[in-house]
Amino acid sequence: MSSEPPRQRLPFEPAKNRKKTPKKPAEAQLTNTALELNPADKQPKASPTKKQDPSIPEVVSKRMISRIAVFCGVPTLLGISTFFVSYLIVSKGLFDLPNTAVLLVSMGCFGLGVLGLSYGVLSASWDEEISGSVMGWEEFNTNFGRMREGWRSAKSKN
Repeated sequence: MSSEPPRQRLPFEPAKNRKKTPKKPAEAQLTNTALELNPADKQPKASPTKKQDPSIPEVVSKRMISRIAVFCGVPTLLGISTFFVSYLIVSKGLFDLPNTAVLLVSMGCFGLGVLGLSYGVLSASWDEEISGSVMGWEEFNTNFGRMREGWRSAKSKN
């Protein structure tokens, strides 16, 4: 027998499991439908609050994708091209290039690509009618503020 230590809870894992609401047995559902004699009498229930469509509008989605392609794609391509350029420099014997320099430059470019991914989403105008500015700094400030408010409201609910 192995004596394993008890499994510890992850930091983001809930402390307690939520209890599931029991579902009606199939028999009760059959008896309820059998009691309905005239289905035309039953009116569809209107929801008290109309929920908004949670999906991103197509115009805004395309705007985000184009900004991601620029702000993420360009640094990523520079990071990939760093390897080819450094290989040509070393193989032609132009000058000695340390490996750490190649590593740091490529990591810096890939890091900018990751930041560009987030900036591409947040710098796009989330309003369908307004396209926003070229660099999107005003939109970034607005959208980041919205995101912070969402985090604060979610934190206050918990």
